[in-house]
Amino acid sequence: MTGCLTVGTTVLHLALGSFTLSWTHSVEHVAWQEDWRINGHMLTLEQSRLKGSGAGMEPGPDAVLKDGWWVSAGHLEVPALMLAASGATGAGWTLCADGQCRVIGADRGAPIKVAPCKREAVKRTEPMPD
Repeated sequence: MTGCLTVGTTVLHLALGSFTLSWTHSVEHVAWQEDWRINGHMLTLEQSRLKGSGAGMEPGPDAVLKDGWWVSAGHLEVPALMLAASGATGAGWTLCADGQCRVIGADRGAPIKVAPCKREAVKRTEPMPD
């Protein structure tokens, strides 16, 4: 199933209609990964994984420890994600789809909105980078 995702002012056409968002927690310095699927005009969390806990990062009640990661099924559907871009973490968010990854929000700036595409015109369209 294909999908279209807006990341700030960029539009990504995703062959599989899903993506993984990963980052390192700014306080605990623990890796976090989330698998998302585009479901019409909503984003559905399929699964989350974290390497530790603390500072508001506790694993969900159904989480299972697997290969050093706390793995939990997704229990969330949202119209969009708003990602902070503080520039204070040393890295941004990594968005991977269709075997390609890009870093977003590494520099200080306005929050980045990640959402399914709407039917109206968009500013810029590009595939995931090679």
